[in-house]
Amino acid sequence: MISLNLLEIERSIRALSIEEQLWLLESIARQIRESEYTKDKFADVTNQEEKLELMVDEPKISTEIAAINDEFAISEIL
Repeated sequence: MISLNLLEIERSIRALSIEEQLWLLESIARQIRESEYTKDKFADVTNQEEKLELMVDEPKISTEIAAINDEFAISEIL
């Protein structure tokens, strides 16, 4: 059975423009691909430190870490 929340999301999506719907669809597809890639890549790794080392080497994660560091750089100055 489909939940009421899911039906509400569907109604909200229908209210979006085609451009917005395509953006949302592509975003969801990208998130699914990334989670599947990450799940497969880390499935063999049991040690938490090894997982963290692998994650740091991921370009997207490295970019995100750099962005976070930039955001908090101002607080280090103060």
